[in-house]
Amino acid sequence: MASTGENKRPRLDQPQRRRALLTLPQPDPDAFGRLSERIARFMGTGRFLVWMTVLILLWVGWNTLAPTAIRFDQYPFIFLTLVLSLQASYAAPLILLAQNRQDDRDRVNMEQDRDRANRNVADTEYLTREVASLRQGLGEVATRDFLRSELQQLLKELESRNSGPEREDELV
Repeated sequence: MASTGENKRPRLDQPQRRRALLTLPQPDPDAFGRLSERIARFMGTGRFLVWMTVLILLWVGWNTLAPTAIRFDQYPFIFLTLVLSLQASYAAPLILLAQNRQDDRDRVNMEQDRDRANRNVADTEYLTREVASLRQGLGEVATRDFLRSELQQLLKELESRNSGPEREDELV
């Protein structure tokens, strides 16, 4: 009998693996996500806007004021438009990826908050039941004032009983 390592027949209970014609490199999704968040965070700052403004002003200034021989983009600034379009086409997916990662973090935080709130509700209900049982138990416990009043009443009864037969003896 052949061992399982030697058995090369395909298993019918499992799907076949697809063979890729071209294997592409698989980047680390977490590292790529962190990088996209850093880029998106930078693009949302005033510093980015200032640097983009400076770059565009330099570009336009160079291509309008420099000698014609060293200009690389003439007046309609087609190359500048291409560069800005390329930047925008990469910025949008990076921003969406950063938003998706933030949504995932928010979802996890909401689930943790919901679990914490449920635990707090359960703890509060437990403590409420405990306080109610303590109140009920204290209702059955005699207080100091109640005991004093009962003892005073018993003392008065005893005094009245003791003084009652003596009077009868005196009368006879």
